This record gives sequence, C-alpha cells and structure tokens, in this order.
Amino acid sequence: MSLQTFNWLILCWALLAVALVPVQLWLTPGYGRHASGKWGPGIDNRLGWIVMEIVSPVALLAPFAAGGAVSAPVAVFLGLWLAHYLQRSVIYPLTMRTRGKKIPLVIVASAILFNTANGWANGYYLAQGWGGYGGQWLADPRFWIGLAVFALGATINIRADRRLVALRDHGEPQTYVIPKGGLFRWVSCPNHLGEIVEWTGFAIACWNLPALAFAVWTAANLAPRAIAHHRWYRQTFPDYPSERKALIPFLL
Repeated sequence: MSLQTFNWLILCWALLAVALVPVQLWLTPGYGRHASGKWGPGIDNRLGWIVMEIVSPVALLAPFAAGGAVSAPVAVFLGLWLAHYLQRSVIYPLTMRTRGKKIPLVIVASAILFNTANGWANGYYLAQGWGGYGGQWLADPRFWIGLAVFALGATINIRADRRLVALRDHGEPQTYVIPKGGLFRWVSCPNHLGEIVEWTGFAIACWNLPALAFAVWTAANLAPRAIAHHRWYRQTFPDYPSERKALIPFLL
C-alpha cells in the first residue's frame, strides 16, 4: 500500500469519528451506569474489558512481525502504547469492584473492531518507516512536548480511575456515589479528560496522521460519554455540585 492511499484511508477513518459524534450524543452505549437490557446478552464486566483492550497492543505490534526497523523514537512510541494498554487491559480491570455486572457482547465486539483497526493503522505506519523517525527526532520539540502532554494525561486518567474504584464498596458493587477530590472538583469525568489529553500528546509526539486519527476518535468517543455521565449524575443526585462541568473545567 502506498503512503498516499494509506493517508486517504486514515483521513476517512478520522472523518467517520467526527460523523458519529451526533449519534453518540443521542445514543449512549449501554454499559456501566448506563446499562440496560436493550443491548443484548453480556459477559462478565472484567473479562469483557480485558478481551476488548488487549487486542490493541497485539494489533499495533503485528505489522512489525513482517519486518521494519525500530528506531529509538519508535521504541518510545511503542513503549507508551504498551504502557497505556497494560494499564487498561490488565491493571485497571483487575482493580474493578464490579462483581455481578456484565458488559454487552455487542459493546465488546465493537471495541475489538475499533482497537484492531486503530492499533494496526498506527503499527503499520511506524513499521513502514514513513515517519522518518531517526535519532534526530529525539531532539525535536514536538517529541518532548508530546511526551509531557502524554504523561500529564496518563496521570490525570490513572488518578481519576483510582478515585472511582476507591468509591465502590466491596459489598455493594451496584452502588454509585458522588466522586470528590482531585479534578472531580471541577469536572464529572476527569478520567475521560485524561485519556483525551494522553492521546493528544501521543499525536503531538508522533506528528503523523494515524496518531492524530486516534486522538480524534478518543475525543469523539469520550466527550459524548462524559456528557452522558454528567447528565446522569445530575439526574441521580439532587445535591450534585452545580459548578461542575462534564469534561473541561469551566467550559464543557
């Protein structure tokens, strides 16, 4: 496949994410606090998370099986990706306190398809050597700015997830309470904000179209979900803090 053909495919992929935003604002995927029987049969929540997230690093590394040099910058990019998905596919699911909860198979299947396509697209680009990531990229300001933004986003995401997990009583996995502390003082979903910031940083560090497409997809998926969470909190808790926004402090 030529670089031009690949870029056109990735551009269409990113535009699809934008086109689906109105759908996601209207139709909230039925898992977690939005679970309902309308989404069909489900599997154990923890197992579902592991299965649907673990495919991403596999898809990322698959193109390298056919060859392709791994320069120092590419090794960093791969390391960032693998570190994130170690957290998302192993560490985070194992800390869940969601005994008895299920996630719909259709959600798991759609996540597998997305993670496979997204992981392959980024891995294929890097394995082809199209980015010109030689040693000089380590001195590029975009590389270091991107790493800093990625680290900030990962920190926000992980800390918010830990606060949410800590709220769940071991004996009452179905119970929700108002989260407090940290960025929860200003937004309902700092975990989603952190992940958006994280992959924005990755896109800056890589400075390529598939990484940008991933950042677009992340925002297109998580911003509508954050808005749905925020609306749910307000409907569920009459004393929910009125000053909180859904995703971006003081703005959204």
